[in-house]
Amino acid sequence: MVQLKDSGFYLPYNPKLVPIAKQLRLNQTVTEKKMWQGFLRKLPLRILRQRPIDNFIVDFYCSGLRLVIEIDGESHFTEQGKIYDEERTKILEGYGLQVVRFTNVEVLQNFEGVCYQLEGLILPSLLTKRGTREGEVFRS
Repeated sequence: MVQLKDSGFYLPYNPKLVPIAKQLRLNQTVTEKKMWQGFLRKLPLRILRQRPIDNFIVDFYCSGLRLVIEIDGESHFTEQGKIYDEERTKILEGYGLQVVRFTNVEVLQNFEGVCYQLEGLILPSLLTKRGTREGEVFRS
């Protein structure tokens, strides 16, 4: 188990997945690379690529927002892939994580729309975490 600093929030962590996660980081898919280079790495948050959680490796993980971002390729659209993804999502949500999924096609053909959707999830959380309250104006 990994505890997030002073939060009391625990996630199971499988150290046996670390070598696989490192290999996946070195061999990102085209869409993972596009999301990372074109959007996620520029955010003022710590976002991890290919993060082991429980017995899974998620594409992107932001501990500060308890957010998992998955980019789904063709293998996810088989009946078996859909069942696996549903079960995996339920398990991750059971840990208090929000799971957001995009397809490779969405990332490649509607990148701005995908980023806009993520901003809608991330920016309100950032404002709240930085101490603003609803109705206040955020100034950096």
